[in-house]
Amino acid sequence: QVQLVESGGGLVQPGGSLRLSCVASRGDYTLAWYRQAPGKQRELVAAHGVGGVTKYADIVKGRFTISRDNTKNTVVLQMNDLKPEDSAVYYCNAGRAILAGATGSYWGPGTQVTVSS
Repeated sequence: QVQLVESGGGLVQPGGSLRLSCVASRGDYTLAWYRQAPGKQRELVAAHGVGGVTKYADIVKGRFTISRDNTKNTVVLQMNDLKPEDSAVYYCNAGRAILAGATGSYWGPGTQVTVSS
């Protein structure tokens, strides 16, 4: 079992930045951020393996950065140059095979990100 606690999110204007944090109860899983907008499927945004390998969705490359602090079992998603289409509920996810394309089994409750003027 892995418990995930998210923080961050909120309302920001287009072009602005937000920082999402997720603290995991254990540090031996890949941690990732997914997002789901109304009427759309949940999609992978970024993932960070225990050993340092990262993976990004093409639509966020160059704008979002995922980082990890293994001493605190924390993963941070820094989101810059936000666009209205980035608006969604963002979920932290933990799993063994996320970097291989499989969604992890453990989810946080989600945090809302709204990009609007």
